[in-house]
Amino acid sequence: MKTTALVKYAGAMVALAILSACGGGSAVAPSTAALNGTYIGRTLSVNRRPVTAARLSPLPSYATILPDRHKKSKTFEYVFSYYGTYASIFDYPKSDQQIGSIPGDGGQGCTNVLYGYGKKTFWNVGGQNQITEYKVPKTPIKTLSVAYSFPSSCAMDTSGDLAVGILEASGAGGGDVVIFKNASGSGTAYTTPLDEEFFDGYDNQGNLFADGFTGDRSGFALVELPKGSTKFETITTSNTVGFPGSVQWDGKYLDVTDQYPNAMYQYTVSGTTATLKGTVLLSGASDCAQTWIATGVVYCGDAGNGDGEVFKYPAGGSAIAVLTGNFDEPLGVVAAKK
Repeated sequence: MKTTALVKYAGAMVALAILSACGGGSAVAPSTAALNGTYIGRTLSVNRRPVTAARLSPLPSYATILPDRHKKSKTFEYVFSYYGTYASIFDYPKSDQQIGSIPGDGGQGCTNVLYGYGKKTFWNVGGQNQITEYKVPKTPIKTLSVAYSFPSSCAMDTSGDLAVGILEASGAGGGDVVIFKNASGSGTAYTTPLDEEFFDGYDNQGNLFADGFTGDRSGFALVELPKGSTKFETITTSNTVGFPGSVQWDGKYLDVTDQYPNAMYQYTVSGTTATLKGTVLLSGASDCAQTWIATGVVYCGDAGNGDGEVFKYPAGGSAIAVLTGNFDEPLGVVAAKK
């Protein structure tokens, strides 16, 4: 299939010096290497690596500040840049400025809660087959791997199982989901109706949902692995979703983010039908590749604006804060407590 050049990053960027509050970690400047983006169908690839964003930011950027100061907090937020680059660490709402980084990370993240702030740990799916658990704020404690080249997403259920989606693979495996019982071992691969898996998430009943594209790369699909089942089934949504985004339980609804309008669709699911109950619009966002719902807020890793953003949830509207730091095409975001 013919590919079309999308954008090329070029030019040296001046590093922004930021003192780390995370045990001496230093800030990482945006990469000076060119990032070459192409589309194959509707799927974006950067430097020949498929990514879960719908579009790119014009340049690596330093975000502007929209202060929303609060009392001191022990919460940490992680904005993951392009696969294999780094994660930028924040401690919002104490501050909206970057306080550290984790070299080698990127992609997406998840924690040991369905929504809210993870408890002491978080996971990062950030490399060719790298899946790493960290103790907050940045200590690696466990590494898992999959037998596929491009894992894309992760999610945890309340019993501690870890589900890792496969965006694309050479030969068989694209669109699969690998589930690690108790977040350990070699994992069990489950075939889905998806050709490419972008995001996944559990609901409060232990049902696993994932979204992505079907075989022709033109059709969005939402699929479910019901708890106790070994077979994924396709879920029909009552509205049209343009581009796969995060799948996450919000305490009441199953949320699916649509990257095109930057809208979070709130569904109730019965059988194989997802019925739209509400829409949360993230005004001013360009491309929320991954969103993470916490307490009263939702975080956005914005690949289009090249920053991290904070919105009220479920109110939505304009951002209440923009996280200030270094970014190379943000693809993911997650939040956890120390």
